[in-house]
Amino acid sequence: MAALGLRAFGTKGLGWLRRNPWAPLSAGFCSRGPGPRPTSARQREGIRNIVLSDPKKRNALSLAMLKSLQSDLLHEAESKDLKVIIISAEGPVFSSGHDLKELTDEQSPDYHAEVFQTCSEVMMLIQNHPVPVIAMVNGLATAAGCQLVASCDIAVASDKSSFATPGVNIGLFCSTPAVALGRTVPRKVALEMLFTGEPISAQEALLHGLLSKVVPEEQLEEETMRIAKKIASLSRPVVSLGKATFYKQLPQDLRTAYYLTSQTMVDNVALRDGQEGIKAFIQKRKPIWSQCSGQFPQVSASPCHGLNSVPTNFLC
Repeated sequence: MAALGLRAFGTKGLGWLRRNPWAPLSAGFCSRGPGPRPTSARQREGIRNIVLSDPKKRNALSLAMLKSLQSDLLHEAESKDLKVIIISAEGPVFSSGHDLKELTDEQSPDYHAEVFQTCSEVMMLIQNHPVPVIAMVNGLATAAGCQLVASCDIAVASDKSSFATPGVNIGLFCSTPAVALGRTVPRKVALEMLFTGEPISAQEALLHGLLSKVVPEEQLEEETMRIAKKIASLSRPVVSLGKATFYKQLPQDLRTAYYLTSQTMVDNVALRDGQEGIKAFIQKRKPIWSQCSGQFPQVSASPCHGLNSVPTNFLC
């Protein structure tokens, strides 16, 4: 299987993700046709672990992989039982990017358009999702795989990981990965990666803001779970409101950003959990968070469609 980026870099030396015996998600996914799904998803105690499960193809983001990932992200996204999502991968490659066999002239331009449109929808879905999404990276992430890491809210990687946008080396500039990359790292860093296709180390990715943390490989799962468990222990409506507002204010000018966030603070104070947290602090006790998920829009009956933007006026 030819996958973007793998011609330029080796794939040895990285361990496999330890798979926990979590309960798999129930039915309700998009149909994939014959054969195993290229992702697996399990959930426990508010934490959903989505695993890219096609290591033989270096977890290439084929159209089937993208649709499977999209379905796992959308599955019961409005449920109060879902607090945080982790995206990880099997094998020594987190993701090699698009499947180049799907991008030859044997496929029609309409098919190519579907591949890139679906990929863009998945990346936007991560930002618009009501709960935080964490990338847990233990290996190489190239092209759209690097885009996936950049699109997540938090990214934790092992010190053996590396990142690249090497499409230029095979005549296919990483224009769509550049959207997420250019919004995550400084412009000159992004452009050097895009113009040369050369990889950066995990430590360089941390320095430039592509990653949140870098840890030794043997500590990767423990540290990622520590962050996820902390988020899962908090109020979902409050975290969801904060995430939606953070991304909403980013492109605004300073005055508009403060106007929007000031109104959000007023809305947050009015939340049941906002009042519970304030009173618990004053009374020197632990807060008891509500079990509601927030006033989120209903996800389409077809999980193949994207999630609507999360409103900032929750009722819980």
